[in-house]
Amino acid sequence: MLTPSDMGEPVVQHWGRALGDLTADELASLARVRAPGVPHSALDDPRHTGLVPLSSSGFTGTPMLELGRAGLVAPVRLDGWACTVSGDTVECTASDATLGADVRVELDLTADGLLRSRTSLTNTGDDGLRVAAVRAVLPVPHQATELLDLTGRWIAERVPQRLPWRQGSWQRTSRHGRTGHDATLLLSVGTPGFGFRTGEVWAVHVAWSGDQTTYAERTAEGESLIGGAELLATGEVVLGGGETYESPWLVGAWSGVGLDGISARLHSYVRRTTPQPRRSAERKVLVNTWEAVYFDHDLTGLTGLAEVAAEVGVERFVLDDGWFHGRRDDRRGLGDWTVDREVWPEGLQPLIDRVQALGLDFGLWVEPEMVNVDSDLVRAHPDWVLAAHDALPPSWRHQQLLDLSVPAAYDHVRAALLALLDEYDIAYLKWDHNRDLIAAPGTRAQTLAFYRLLDELRAAHPTLEIESCASGGGRIDLGVLARTDRVWPSDTIDAVERQRINRWTMLIVPPEMTGNHLGGPTAHTTGRTHRLELRAATALLGHFGIEWDLRTLTTAERAQVRAWVELHKRLREVVATGRLVRSDHPDPAAVVTGVVSTDGSEGWYVVALTGLTATQHLAPVLLEGLDHGRRYRLTDETPTHGQHELDLATRDLAAVLPGDVLGRVGIRLGITAPETARVLHVRAHD
Repeated sequence: MLTPSDMGEPVVQHWGRALGDLTADELASLARVRAPGVPHSALDDPRHTGLVPLSSSGFTGTPMLELGRAGLVAPVRLDGWACTVSGDTVECTASDATLGADVRVELDLTADGLLRSRTSLTNTGDDGLRVAAVRAVLPVPHQATELLDLTGRWIAERVPQRLPWRQGSWQRTSRHGRTGHDATLLLSVGTPGFGFRTGEVWAVHVAWSGDQTTYAERTAEGESLIGGAELLATGEVVLGGGETYESPWLVGAWSGVGLDGISARLHSYVRRTTPQPRRSAERKVLVNTWEAVYFDHDLTGLTGLAEVAAEVGVERFVLDDGWFHGRRDDRRGLGDWTVDREVWPEGLQPLIDRVQALGLDFGLWVEPEMVNVDSDLVRAHPDWVLAAHDALPPSWRHQQLLDLSVPAAYDHVRAALLALLDEYDIAYLKWDHNRDLIAAPGTRAQTLAFYRLLDELRAAHPTLEIESCASGGGRIDLGVLARTDRVWPSDTIDAVERQRINRWTMLIVPPEMTGNHLGGPTAHTTGRTHRLELRAATALLGHFGIEWDLRTLTTAERAQVRAWVELHKRLREVVATGRLVRSDHPDPAAVVTGVVSTDGSEGWYVVALTGLTATQHLAPVLLEGLDHGRRYRLTDETPTHGQHELDLATRDLAAVLPGDVLGRVGIRLGITAPETARVLHVRAHD
């Protein structure tokens, strides 16, 4: 809701719960009764916090624009504001005649209820205009007094942290050249104690896959703002005469029913704006070869793995790292994207033929933005390695970056990928990115080239599906989600860790785009051992896959895996189209995750215990998100194949109960062992 200030600058009066259609007189009255006063020892006229807060208007917080021109020291001052409205989009323009800059701010209210903001800046002078920062901010009301964001590291992504929102600035920056394992994902502020299902929440996200910053700021004057921006290196953007810089979108979301309401809007938006292949609810169950064989590639072993995969119901076979020229370990070969003829003398076609004869399609691992120094590519073109100085940046996982801003380097990798896609019937690319862009001369050009490369591959192969992996969850954001079909939340598939990682990754990522794999009994990243029930249930409400040497399974284990795959196929349409439900259970050991169909006729819930319960009897589990006025038949669908000796939860849960009772009173699971899981199903019984 925008109104003009006394100086003509647009002011956001309200962002949140819908207030209905207000007349022009009512809008004017609202602006008048919300106008700031004039305190002592301050500006002599009321100071509004406009759409573009700047120090030239008396704002003492973080300015939205920081610009410079050689020989001129002056803060940005915008005049001549004009706004136009087209549907649900507002475009406001102004200019700074002294600095020589035109500014355009777009505000877009999407069909999903998201508020998007971005700013374009054009140099109207003749010499270079240095762009230091172009931020976007949104005001929030004073009842939002608590702040929540995420941090983390490799194999421990998406760790929530919560703190009071006091005066001053809380800023999170990412200087990884990618979104980062410690990315905040969403910066959320809300009413005290807000959770997944309760409280009023406002949140922002920078839809950008490079360096970025997100912040929340409360000033002594009374402003409460949340915002963000692309983080620009010094001198990275210098606009010539007539050139324009356009910021990434800052995406804002509001909910009156907790974080699940925020996620519902974001999931709707992502699903609505996805590339075509992802729109199918039949997300194929896949097997990935990495933790089964690592670099040990041979046709006999891999076809044997594919045969067992087909037997248990897998629909896609993904060949991971180790297939290309000279790649016998992780120290060589990156950049040489041709099939290694020593390992594959007839190319990949014999493997693909066998996989497809089994009824599976074929996927392939690539890491196009990376190179090993020990590669034919770097030996031929050492100048194509991304570096800010004569010396190379510090090595990271024995890798360096291919500088995609060099036209010849970009053309080379594009041609190599297209040659693979043209020669082989590849349905799916697992696209990895295994190092930060440290000691690099800015990251904007590299990020834009990455986007362009994805867009051009999709244009050439419209049915191709692409997974975004960045040593696990290092590049997850709305920028990459607009161009890929799923993300890999973490390199760990330790089920206990993944319960948290999946839960918080799904703040912005729809469940069907969240890659979840059933791994072997002992997690390769943590060394912890978990029973099959917990491992499979943890992967169930996502894009289900298997990362396990299936050739080693007994007949009984194969039957168990087949049962879990069949269960996922029963519910994957609801996963791909329904609403995510995350209950705030009082016991920290209990993680309750569900998906409910859009018409409310069906719901699936996984109740996982990641440790010992705080009390002998687990507190009742609420099956939330159902229609309160309907009755539902409840069944336990866990493919247990025999209870563990410590698992005493053998009670019969079959019942018919109203949705209001299931969601507010809940059910008891009985005495349940740690690191176990139950799968519950409800269907409307009208």
